[in-house]
Formats: sequence, structure tokens, C-alpha cells
Amino acid sequence: MDIWDANSQAAAYTPHVCSVTEQTACTGDDCGNASDNRYDSLCDKDGCDFNSFRMGDKSFLGPGLTVDTSKPITVVTQFVTSDGTANGALSEIRRFYVQNGVVIPNSNSTITGVTGNSITDSFCNAQKTAFGDENQFEAKGGLKTMGAAFKKGMVLVLSLWDDYAVNMLWLDSDYPTGEPATQPGIARGNCSTSSGVPATVEAQSPNAKVIYSDIRTGPIGSTFSAGSSTGGSGSGS
Repeated sequence: MDIWDANSQAAAYTPHVCSVTEQTACTGDDCGNASDNRYDSLCDKDGCDFNSFRMGDKSFLGPGLTVDTSKPITVVTQFVTSDGTANGALSEIRRFYVQNGVVIPNSNSTITGVTGNSITDSFCNAQKTAFGDENQFEAKGGLKTMGAAFKKGMVLVLSLWDDYAVNMLWLDSDYPTGEPATQPGIARGNCSTSSGVPATVEAQSPNAKVIYSDIRTGPIGSTFSAGSSTGGSGSGS
């Protein structure tokens, strides 16, 4: 479960469903690390992502934008079940932000055929259809299976990293690079397709850092406080 893949230019949250619900060593096709076996993997390598830029709102997140990445941000992720209890099947993953005391609902999709501002099975299926992507998320069980994995227990991992495979273009640029940026799902951020090369990033930003603080878990609505809300819908409870 990628709760927060982000830099100053783009952000995404992405559940990746697996056909196994416990720690499992993979070999060969089960790893899906090559282009010709990616979708043979035990896990959904693509996942079902919500990236506001990719979903059509290019003015939502970034320096000086609605969610201003030049300032501290509280990132709120809510895991909602079908019956509203901790034992119910996972049915929705909501996202919103709190900044300067204001609740900022996640942006809404403006992609034709895809509605909403949260991750649900219907959102994921519509997104995969609109973008022409392989729907391994549905094939491997969708949110119900993701929820079953949560119940097995997970570890929170925080890191600062760069991408030796595709230079982070899947997050903040046009990717795959061989497709036109006007094609739905290709444009994911404003960064150049020549950006993100690890050797360059490491040379130019050797002292890069990130601060994660005040991490909380609890019942929905209990982990943050804010004075008001602005724009959109679905800010949660």
C-alpha cells in the first residue's frame, strides 16, 4: 500500500493487490520484474493510483497551488469498510489534506468516464478502461483483497528514494515516454521526460531530506483537527 508517493511536483496514493497475503519470496515470473512477465507477478505491479495531475486536475498540488508543497502538509488517508466497522470488507480509500488549519478535499477526476475523488473498485475499473491499462487490480481481488492483507498486519516504511528503473517518470512526467502526452493517463506531472536521472539527482541534491512527523492512526476523524474546509467533496468525517 503506497500511502504517499510524492515530491514537490506530484503525488499519488496506490493500493497494490497481491494474490498472497503473507510475506512471500518470489522467483522468475512471480516477481514480474521484466517487461514480458510484469503481469505474471504475484502482485499488481501497477496498482490503482490516484494522482491528481493524472486524473485531470493540473492545478491542485504543487508549489503555490491548492495543496502547496512548499509548506508543511498533513496527509490524511481513510480506509472505509462496507459496513463501517473494523471487521468489514475494505470498500474505499479516501484522501484529503490539512494545511494552515484548512481541510482540503482530494481533487475530483475530470477524466471522461471516470468520476470521484477516492479509490473504489468502480473507480479503478473505470480508470483502467479510460487509460487502456491492464487491470490486474481487479484480477487479483481489488479492495477486498487489499483489506484482507491489512488484517494480516503491515509495517509502515518511510524513505527518501530515487528510481533507477524509469527515473520517477511514472510519478511526475509523461509515461510511458513513447506515448503522446495528450493520451489519457500519460501525463502525470510537469517534469521533463529527461528529469529524475538518479546520478543527476544525487549529484545536485546530496543533502536532500524529508521530515515525517506527528504520525497518527485511529478511528476515522480522530487523527487531525482543522478549522474549516474548502472546495470539492468527500473530506471524510
